[in-house]
Amino acid sequence: MHKKIFADSTGFYRQIFKLVLPIVIQNLLSAAVSSADIVMLNYVGQSSISAVSLASQYANILFMVYYGLGTGATMLCAQYFGKGDMRAIQVVEGIALRFSLVISLAFSSAALLIPELMMKIFTNDTELITLGASYLRFMSVTYLCWGVTEVYLAVLRSIGRVTVSMALNVLAFSLNIILNAVFIFGLFGAPKLGVTGVALATAASRVIELICCFFVSFFSKDIKLNFRYMFLRNKLLFQDFVRLSLPALGNDVIWGVAFSTYSIIIGHLGTDAVAANSFVIVVRNFGTILCFGIASAGGILLGKVIGENRLEDAKEDAKKLMKLTVISGALGGFLILAITPFVLKYASLSETAMHYLKYMLLINTYYVMGAAVNTTLIAGVFRAGGDSRFGFFCDTIDMWCYAVPLGFIAAFVFKLPVMWVYFLLCTDEFVKWPWVFRHYKSGKWLNNITRDNLFSENTVQDCQ
Repeated sequence: MHKKIFADSTGFYRQIFKLVLPIVIQNLLSAAVSSADIVMLNYVGQSSISAVSLASQYANILFMVYYGLGTGATMLCAQYFGKGDMRAIQVVEGIALRFSLVISLAFSSAALLIPELMMKIFTNDTELITLGASYLRFMSVTYLCWGVTEVYLAVLRSIGRVTVSMALNVLAFSLNIILNAVFIFGLFGAPKLGVTGVALATAASRVIELICCFFVSFFSKDIKLNFRYMFLRNKLLFQDFVRLSLPALGNDVIWGVAFSTYSIIIGHLGTDAVAANSFVIVVRNFGTILCFGIASAGGILLGKVIGENRLEDAKEDAKKLMKLTVISGALGGFLILAITPFVLKYASLSETAMHYLKYMLLINTYYVMGAAVNTTLIAGVFRAGGDSRFGFFCDTIDMWCYAVPLGFIAAFVFKLPVMWVYFLLCTDEFVKWPWVFRHYKSGKWLNNITRDNLFSENTVQDCQ
């Protein structure tokens, strides 16, 4: 029975585990940085934790933008890598960089010029607004660096070079944690900067990560971080990128903004709820590390197989990916349950906040299963087959026609207790399961999106 369930004639399991480990390490370190921020600020004060948590919602939204652009690029790059067309990959990278830099510039300008206004969206607490605005100002200049880095690393991952991507992330995240300690606590003669120290540490690590990307690019024989790619023109690839990436980008931004709206709702329920949710977000990130790693690795592998036009193999590999996803979701839930006693022991929050924290963590023990399955199918399987439209429509309806209105009504119309509001918000992932599974079983997501004869005279114009 064991051999039948996990039969692997195509070598899918072997290949995915090679990709999953570096991606999991990346995700683990990312979660560790967030955890370090919260743990260290725990010694500064509850207000600092709450301010950084709320201000970071903008970074979360921006990350979803980069993730959407990155997955859009990955859809094309993974399939063209399977096809063996490296020139097409360079053009796609350039297109993604153009979009990323424009969006990053907009976020940088807003964070630099109107940070107080940005914080007022999440809270009316004067102290939190002041602390959060200081954080955003320091972070503003880093968004441009971040936008370039995320696109380049996404392209590297799409062609299977996850180890290089992991190494760069390990360096950046490790440096971020070290500098957090230095600037928060004033180690080695540095000033104690508190919230500002967190922003400064993140800014420094992102600049260094970008420099390292250029270093890797210099020694790469094919996939380089070259701004000349931004001036490569290919009508068909641009059309494909817009057609495939914009729904993915829209999907991730809509989901990210909606998820940040949850923080707006919770933010207006009091600082105790905000502080508790800050810890919960960190713990949930650890619980979803393996799930999201499998989704990312699976999407890369499926894209390559589809680009090789092995569609039947892709169907079978998708089934194997789902088995791994269910297992990883269950393991994520058990991990959150195991971590909970330690979090409750060491968190320095008010009695009310500790009460919220306990039950929020309990809710997330099963919430991760819903998130794991939906992420694997929508962001992994469907996008690997060039289907980004379904996720866009599905998440738009689920988040903005169901979850967000439900949260506002529960919190501000019926004025339900905090935990009831939180519970209702955490039903969003399970509501869309019937439609997601139906689309998966239909097979409509499976498409080879590569083209032949991309670089004829009427479709391409290279930079000089």
